[in-house]
Amino acid sequence: MGYIMIFMWSLRSHNRTQQALQWWFCRQSSKLFLEAEKIRDGLLQESFTIRRNLELLPVDDLELSVNKTQECLKKTDNFHQSLAQLSDRLFPAYIQDSLPLAIECLLEPWVISHPDLYVYINVPQDWREEPADLSLIVLRALEELLRITLPEVLAQISICISLQEQGNVGQLMVQITYPDVSALNFYSSIPELGYLYESFRFLTSGKCFCRSKNISAAWYFCW
Repeated sequence: MGYIMIFMWSLRSHNRTQQALQWWFCRQSSKLFLEAEKIRDGLLQESFTIRRNLELLPVDDLELSVNKTQECLKKTDNFHQSLAQLSDRLFPAYIQDSLPLAIECLLEPWVISHPDLYVYINVPQDWREEPADLSLIVLRALEELLRITLPEVLAQISICISLQEQGNVGQLMVQITYPDVSALNFYSSIPELGYLYESFRFLTSGKCFCRSKNISAAWYFCW
């Protein structure tokens, strides 16, 4: 009887992990698809426009040529900036050298696009050496957590993010304070969080858990 119970538990654990990894893969695939769409609809069209403008530059009107050249230079600068942003989204800046800096870069667009959102970041200047792929999983887990647990309207929301090392264990804590208890209960019990927990545990051999108090929920990722 004991062996059957162990087998059933192992089977359920295997199925749970499989579903979580499938969810993780679908989320990452969706992000890559969206980036590919942005390239096709944005960068490729922009590069074609720049090339076409260069081909049409008049050679007998110096003043017009200068104006067109300046226009092309401006579009080229925008194109370069878009490529730099794409590069950071595909493989975040600083991830190979500094997880704290990578976290700050990830959060910067959130802060800029949501000026009413209060975000407090407490990360160390120096961080231990660890494989870039491990740091990338931690960063992606943070990104997925924010997408799952933050409402579309971020009024009366505050976020506190801290990164620290306890012995040989890295710990990322994300605390979100909601406007009321109903919002806390809803966003802290979304089913996708279970997939995120399981994926993180499997991919990092770490652990994650959530603690709630009043109208705040704190998620801990340890690895």
